[in-house]
Amino acid sequence: MAQEELFQPTESIKIDAADRTAPYTLHHAPLAARMRPSTLLEYIGQQHILAPGMLLRRAIEADRIQSLILYGPPGTGKTSLAQLIAAQTKSRFERLSGVESNVADMRRVLQGAQNRLQNTGQSTILFIDEIHRFNKSQQDVLLPDVESGIVRLIGATTHNPFFFVNSPLVSRSQIFELQPLNESDLIELMRRALVDPVRGLGHMRLEVYEDALLHLARKGDGDARKTLNSLEIAALTTVPSADGFIHITLAVAEQSIQKKAVVYDGDGDAHYDTISAFIKSMRGSDVDASLYWLAKMIHAGEDPRFISRRIIICAAEDVGLADPMALILANAAHSAAEFVGWPEARIPLAEATIYIASAFKSNSAYEAIDAALEDVKSGRTLPVPIHLRDGSYSGSQRLGHGQGYEYAHSHEDHFVAQDYLGANRHYYHPTNQGSERKIKERVDKWRSELEQVRPPLK
Repeated sequence: MAQEELFQPTESIKIDAADRTAPYTLHHAPLAARMRPSTLLEYIGQQHILAPGMLLRRAIEADRIQSLILYGPPGTGKTSLAQLIAAQTKSRFERLSGVESNVADMRRVLQGAQNRLQNTGQSTILFIDEIHRFNKSQQDVLLPDVESGIVRLIGATTHNPFFFVNSPLVSRSQIFELQPLNESDLIELMRRALVDPVRGLGHMRLEVYEDALLHLARKGDGDARKTLNSLEIAALTTVPSADGFIHITLAVAEQSIQKKAVVYDGDGDAHYDTISAFIKSMRGSDVDASLYWLAKMIHAGEDPRFISRRIIICAAEDVGLADPMALILANAAHSAAEFVGWPEARIPLAEATIYIASAFKSNSAYEAIDAALEDVKSGRTLPVPIHLRDGSYSGSQRLGHGQGYEYAHSHEDHFVAQDYLGANRHYYHPTNQGSERKIKERVDKWRSELEQVRPPLK
């Protein structure tokens, strides 16, 4: 059943909390910070790693956490999960930030952890938020104490740790990837916040319509922090009606959550994963998927030249000689996009994307040149046959260069069978796709004649 069918737009959650006060001590903290889960039962999402019986869940419950790195988009619960581990562990919990902390801070915490372990036997969990912000030298400071077990590291990062965290740290840590929350998860988080008088908005007189919750969940794009804080903005900035209630309607929700910021980093996973999906969708002839990934890159402000270069590569590699017009159109789109820039560049880029995605496909040219390159690298270098060598300079005839060469245009069909390689090799294997069917017919005919004047096929 579709999400929008779960409730009607006129339904609402009504919280009559006029007599309640807000006893929480984090009154000035954002709603997302106040609503952090205090137990695993309160934690929403990430069931692929936290469902009962899963490795991480068992390790947390048994207090057997080793060094680990939590990796995922913003607002997916990395910090909340680290705090839950801290609450359930018997270890001392220390926190550093990859943005604010320096080597001196790290050495202070590591020295304290060593003293604590020697004097009391208590271990230390060191949580480093945004660990990718530490440079290589800073990360190297951690390595000896992680290796020796003086601290158990929990790193949180939005960047792929296999690229942004030192390999020795990665090899000594378990990597858990957190996924964006789905709409149902985000709606459940908002419902909890609306009825919680201590940490949430349950002390306020609110009437929140279900279509408003659905809008916030959709525009939250899997980010719990953004979704909850937008709900709080709606509650705090809306004037109560005559009945004393604050009515959070769809119109209020639309004003309270800003334009969706696509999760996209210019040099990280989203950048490379999106262009990878774009190319694979064009290669797979899925026009609609290709246009979606193109739209995501356009929305995120990707360099149009980066996109058009990849379109050119796809035209040559994946369409190839099945439709030679693809490469011409891709080059034209590149020139046009570079000339006009955003936003008009989206039009020639979309035209080239649609053409390539819907074209006949052949990677024969790609495979042919790679096969020839591999032969050059691994095999014996073939000398140029005497009759093909340059015979235009003085003395070349004394060496026999060019003698016996036959000019192709002097023969019928502008073709003559003679040895052009000094060996019999087949690198190019044309397909029957599109225009390449005609090419295949010609190549097969000519090869049958060329093989008669070449050494045996290898």
